[in-house]
This record gives sequence, structure tokens and C-alpha cells, in this order.
Amino acid sequence: METLSQKKERARKIIAKLEEMYPGVRCELEHIDAYQLLVATILSAQCTDKRVNMVTPRLFAHYPTVRDMANADREKLIEDIRSTGFFNNKSKNLIACCRDVLTRFNGVIPDNLNDLTSLPGVGRKTANVILNHIHHVPAIVVDTHVGRISRHLGLTRHSDAVKIEFELQKVLPEEAWIAWNHQLIQHGRTICIARRPRCGDCGLRALCPGPYET
Repeated sequence: METLSQKKERARKIIAKLEEMYPGVRCELEHIDAYQLLVATILSAQCTDKRVNMVTPRLFAHYPTVRDMANADREKLIEDIRSTGFFNNKSKNLIACCRDVLTRFNGVIPDNLNDLTSLPGVGRKTANVILNHIHHVPAIVVDTHVGRISRHLGLTRHSDAVKIEFELQKVLPEEAWIAWNHQLIQHGRTICIARRPRCGDCGLRALCPGPYET
């Protein structure tokens, strides 16, 4: 059984290898401010970043501010975001979220986890994305790639995203949290693919205890 100190040491080696494999990775959701990143992250649920980036230029031309989105006609908004999937829930949450931002936070996207997660449609994942990339607060964003690969690497046994986040906080140094999110996402898209992992090509193989389950 690996001790916590041994796991931390192995995690440091994994981080060093990831930095070699994926230098300079960043958030792939295109945005210029907190409002745009909030909207894009909500849209990214069950949708690829590539698709969201295809939708958002036209979307933000129609709704350039929080107030514009809060006052959006829902049927028109649905047509603008339809290709991202789950458009009924997403349109409802986008309008309600921006109305809350206007009424409760004077139109300013909050800068702390509690206020962010109090907004409609905003869970810990979305809140942590905002904290990372707008407010530069270290946070671990657990999406399907991060959760799955962290389990493969033996850094967590959990499947619940919140439990994974808390366990990774104990193992990973805080300065690595933001990069970890992007590096594992890239790794999950290119090497550790869910249904056909390329374990033979994986630079982390020597540090990965397996078994290689999805």
C-alpha cells in the first residue's frame, strides 16, 4: 500500500513528466473576460471546447454583456446554442445565472467559490474554471478526463468529482493545480483515450500502476 508521502513523491514525478509532454497548455475555451468564460464553461457541459468556440463568437455578438444575456429571449437563445446540446437547460441556466449576477452582484462575476456556486447552472467545476483563469486562484477542475486519468494513475479511488478534487488537493502541490487540469485533458484527448488508451505510447506508463480501466 502506497503511503501519502510516497504518493506525493510519485505525483511530483508525474507533474515533471507532464510538463515535458505538454508545455504551455492553457484553457481552450476562447474568452476575453469573466462573463464570456462563465458562459462558455456552462455551454461546455457534455460538449467539446471546439464546438463551444464555434458557437460563442455569434452568441457574444448577440449578447455582449451580462445584462444582454439576462434579458435574452429564451427561444432565440436556444437557437444560438442548440448545437452545444442540452440547450433547454443551458438556456434556462444562462439567463437565470446572469439575472442573479445583475441583482445580487451588481453585474460583476463573483470571485469566490461560495458565491459562484450559488449561481444557477454553476457547479464546482465551472466555479473553479473561473477562479483559475480570471482570478488566478489555484483550484483543481475535475472533468471526465481529470477524474479518469487520476484514477488510472492511482492518485484517487473515487468516482465522485468533489471527492476526487479534495483527494488531489492532498497529493498535488498547489502550484501545479491549474496546469494539472489542462495537461490531463490534453493527455486524455491524445494518449489516455477513454475507450482506446494508447498505453504503449504513454510517457507516464512507468509511473502509472494501473489497472487501465475506464
